[in-house]
Order: sequence, then C-alpha cells, then structure tokens
Amino acid sequence: MSVQARTARLAVNSLRERLPLDGPAIDRFIERFGCPIIEGERATFLYRGDVDEVWVRHRVVGLPDPLPLKRIGESDLWAVTTVLPEGSRVEYQVEIRKGEHYERFNDPLNPRLAHSPMGSSSVCAAIGYRVPDWVSFDPEARQGTLVEEQIRSKALRRDQPVQIYLPARFNRAQRYPLLVVHDGTDFLEFAAMKTVLDNLIHRLDVDPLVAVFVPPRDRLKEYPNYAPHARFIARELVPLLTERLPLIDTPEARCLMGSSFGGIASLSTAVRYPGYFGSLMLQSASLVFTDIGFDHGGGPAFDPVVKFVNRFRDKPSAVVDRIFMTCGVYEPLITPNRSMVPVFRHTGMKVRYTEARDGHNWENWRDRLGDGLSWIFPGPQKFVYE
Repeated sequence: MSVQARTARLAVNSLRERLPLDGPAIDRFIERFGCPIIEGERATFLYRGDVDEVWVRHRVVGLPDPLPLKRIGESDLWAVTTVLPEGSRVEYQVEIRKGEHYERFNDPLNPRLAHSPMGSSSVCAAIGYRVPDWVSFDPEARQGTLVEEQIRSKALRRDQPVQIYLPARFNRAQRYPLLVVHDGTDFLEFAAMKTVLDNLIHRLDVDPLVAVFVPPRDRLKEYPNYAPHARFIARELVPLLTERLPLIDTPEARCLMGSSFGGIASLSTAVRYPGYFGSLMLQSASLVFTDIGFDHGGGPAFDPVVKFVNRFRDKPSAVVDRIFMTCGVYEPLITPNRSMVPVFRHTGMKVRYTEARDGHNWENWRDRLGDGLSWIFPGPQKFVYE
C-alpha cells in the first residue's frame, strides 16, 4: 500500500475534503478526535487560531524541529501529520508567530502534560505506549517513609540535605541494601519514585531497600567528575548511613544511580572508589566523548564530562560488578550510550542495556525504574537470577 493510500484515510484528510469549513464543523472534529490524533503509526498535531505560522517544537532526534503546521483551507485550523512508531512517547510544545510576535506554550488542545524542573510539556503517546501500573498510588501497597536530614559534609564544606527512604515494615533486626539516588529531589517529584518503590517492594519485584535521595547544589559543577562530591558520597554519606541504619555492609548491596549528569556523577564516583559499590543504574547518562579533535558540540558545561569519559575510554576498568543502562532512542545521547556498552562489557562488568522510544525526560526515566531496580535488587518474585 502506498503512502498516499494510507494517508488518504487519515481523519484530517477527510476533513480537508469538506472545505470550506465553518467553526461548528471544526469544533465537532476536535471534540471527536482530540489532539494529537493517533492513527496507526501516524500522529496529527492540530492548532486552532488566527496566526501567521505554527510549529510543533520538540527534541526528537530524526524529526524536523521545528515541525511546521499548514493551514487547512481558509479556516483557523492548522495541522501536520508525522510518523510516530508504536510504543513512542514524545514531549512537545506549540510555537506560533503573529506578525513580529512569537510565543511558545503547551498544546491548548491536549490536556496531557509532563513535568520537570524546567516546567511542563505536552505529551503525545503512540499506540502501544502505556504508563506502567506500578507508577500510580496503590492503596493496597504498604507505604515506606521519607525522613529528611541535614548531613554536615567536610568534603562539600556545607550542610547537605538528603531524604532517606525506609521501606514499609522497616525492622532494625533485618539488613537492607542501599540505593544512592542523584538528583534525588527531582526523582521524588517528577518520577514518583517513592510510590514506585512502595509498589515494587509490595509486589515482591524488588527487595526491601533503603534509598537516600541526594539533591545537588550546583549540578553542573558537582556532577561531572568532581572529587569533593565523590568523597562525600563514598567517605561520608554511605559510612554514616551504615553506622546509623541496619545496612548490608558489602559492595554488592550498594548501588549508585542517576540520570543525565547524575549518571556521570554515579560513574565518576565509582571510578574514584572502585569496588566500593556493586552496581550502577545509569539513565540517559551524559556519556559524551570525542574520538578525534575537541569539538563535542555540548558547550562548556560538557568539557569536564568529555575529559572524564575520554580518559575512561582510554583506560577502561571494572569499577563495579553490574551496570543497568537505559536511554531513549529519540535523544541525542543515544549514540554515546550505545557506544559505551561494549566499552563497559570489555572490562568484565555485566551490563544490561535497554532502549525506549522516548526522549531525555523524567517520565522516560520513571518508566524504566521497574526493570532496573528489579534487576539490581531482585525480590522474591524474581525466580530467575542472571
């Protein structure tokens, strides 16, 4: 079947056949189909308004950005159709121009939003994408507790706030593994991580564990291979928690995790203290490197990252036993993440690497938590151990 034959059946094409359009006809169309309109592997974005130009703005590698919409006839309805493979999830906004005035905002025809420290975005989900059921609050799941503390750090020369997660039925007669979460406040707020932990532990997919959520003060400085940060984690935070709480005091029971620059903070801490942690969970880690020259395209903030990753690639070593890696195929970091998998495996570290049809965002990282945590800290429900 030709592309023309397939697209002829799209709802927006049938609307074009009814030109000219009046306001009530457009109202009925939008009420019936919503926005975006998902039909097979096609997504049609709509905008309604008296403007001169409209675009969909996104960060999906492989699609034009901005993606221009075209006016339908002489109406105030604009549309563009693009390919959206099964299982995809895309975050986007709408940009308009009216005369010399430009404005960018969330899609007013789409109520579905995603949130991040940078604000909110509209969400377009393709056929086949589902929010995992363990993301939502489960009234049957016993809830763990979050305890806020200030820890005096000599390495960082300040009081460092943290939030400590204690699982439901926490018992000092038992011993627990430890998960250290970079960008901890953001994981709690934008990836629903407390709810996720409660649910996964309740469902026996993940062993009961203690997690410490650590926010940065200046992540662009502290996360790319910063010695004081690594020293705080490995020589102050973990020993203090091990002294205060009934933790399993072995490397295999300790995991560092983080996304984006937080992934670099996790890896660089493990490199500075090899063998102290047993696992890493790296989500869309900013593993940017150069094979020749110095132009990495990431701007000055990535200079220390590139220097660190280049040095590791030059002399790779096994700093932990296992690494769980994930990355979105629609983000620019997909190529360096794919490239680092064989580098890590060559050292003897066991690597599980997964990809998702998503981008560099918190809901992508949230949706991968179930697979990652159940592989690193499998609960009794996991009968097969690898």
